[in-house]
Amino acid sequence: MDFPQSGHDPVLLKETVELLSPGPGKVMVDCTLGRGGHARAIAEALGPGGLLLALDADPRNLEYARARLAEDPRPPCPPCPIRFFHANFADLSDVLSVAGVGKVDGILADLGISTNQLFEESYGLSFSQAMPLDMRIDPRTTTTAADLVNKMREEELANVLYKNAQEHYSRRISRKIVEARHFSPINTTDRLAELVRSAVPLRGGAPAKIDPATRTFMALRMEVNRELENLDALLSQAPELLKSGGRLAVISFHSTEDRMVKQAFRSAEQGGRLKLITKKPLSPTDEEVSVNPRSRSAKLRVGERV
Repeated sequence: MDFPQSGHDPVLLKETVELLSPGPGKVMVDCTLGRGGHARAIAEALGPGGLLLALDADPRNLEYARARLAEDPRPPCPPCPIRFFHANFADLSDVLSVAGVGKVDGILADLGISTNQLFEESYGLSFSQAMPLDMRIDPRTTTTAADLVNKMREEELANVLYKNAQEHYSRRISRKIVEARHFSPINTTDRLAELVRSAVPLRGGAPAKIDPATRTFMALRMEVNRELENLDALLSQAPELLKSGGRLAVISFHSTEDRMVKQAFRSAEQGGRLKLITKKPLSPTDEEVSVNPRSRSAKLRVGERV
């Protein structure tokens, strides 16, 4: 597989920047800096008089993006002042307070995992090769995926797989994991993947489009990093942190996230806090998907502060 030079291609870049509408002198927040792709385009539009606050829970990507943005040879460089924060977007209110910033003109949250995170061994997120079963994006997190699969009660583990990823075979998978850990701890991604595959019944016809272990890995990653709880915290506070006319853009990648975003936007609209800019979510074009297949499930929703 060929990887982008930065380790990650920003998804829906053109659409996101257009709908966020950054402009000279505005103050904006990139809640999920990642490898800096969205941030560079936003900062360029803000110009020297603007300000970009850049957050990421992953200190490794944060430092990569800081260096990448500082070394970018394209003018203007730097395009605008950028302040970097090792923080989860659930703590956005606190970050703005520390930064001495009141309300802002725009907030972006891209909920996807960076390509480099999936394939760098230190994260333990991929079953394409043997890795330690970790899955922590923020190293300050104390619980790993290995802790969950080796210590959770069978019923509790099944509930995590179903709640986070709608895994229909959650009980079979949970039972298989509990049986296997009696013999030895499950500490690597490849062993967990094989256990999951062995628990999922084979079907006739065409091969499955995705690996049977995909949903289990996604559910565990979400649980380790408290992704749904953090997203709920962001969605509840973000409209109050926007100036009138300021915009909130969220890019989600699976149905659970998108449903949360849709419901939060609708609730904010009914409460007179947001006006929906995207009546239906925007998806990548066929051209973008052909260049970056991992973008195919992305959905962009945007709301404007009333």
